[in-house]
Amino acid sequence: MPLLDDQTRKQVEELFSDLSGPVRLVMFTQEFECQYCKETREIVEEISALSDLIEAEILDFEKDAERAQAYGVDKIPAIVILGENDRDYGVRYYGIPSGYEFSSLLHDIKAVAAGPEAVELDSETVSYLNNLETPLHLQVFVTPTCPYCPRAVVLAHAMAIASDNVRADMVEATEFPHLAMKYNVMGVPRTVINETEFVEGAVPEGMLLSAIRTAVGS
Repeated sequence: MPLLDDQTRKQVEELFSDLSGPVRLVMFTQEFECQYCKETREIVEEISALSDLIEAEILDFEKDAERAQAYGVDKIPAIVILGENDRDYGVRYYGIPSGYEFSSLLHDIKAVAAGPEAVELDSETVSYLNNLETPLHLQVFVTPTCPYCPRAVVLAHAMAIASDNVRADMVEATEFPHLAMKYNVMGVPRTVINETEFVEGAVPEGMLLSAIRTAVGS
């Protein structure tokens, strides 16, 4: 039985009717599927069936360990969104993109298809990211029921699309409790910046940039 109902499928088809380019959704699961791996795989497969420009590739986390390592995937379920010519912008989803995060996934598919030139970020942010010389890792902890989380996820992923030095992960907190505990996630969204700085809430772009400057500087 499909996870997406007829109305949702129609809305997604309309949303993707003007995709700017091809997108590949690389999803990692395993033979003995983890919690929500099955549902995440079904979401990826159902979305890919709604546009000729979207391809789904399902990989086994253990059997395809080299591919997982190449993408820096260290937990499942995981989704890597690749653009034209399999360009990797560093956009990652860890955990099922359900609830409010389904909208984040749809937004990011369109954003990756459009590429860096279409990213909607302030000129100050773009300038900073263009001159970034060290790796930047953003981890946005979310839950599917959080209405503010997509804004934080989309912002982090926009920065990843804008810069080859940025990798941004959506991390579903309840599926990875050890990470939630490690980073003291008491509420969501919570953005972890290079393991050293933390931002609470769906903050404005300028506030996140300020925290990134501090993290990179330290």
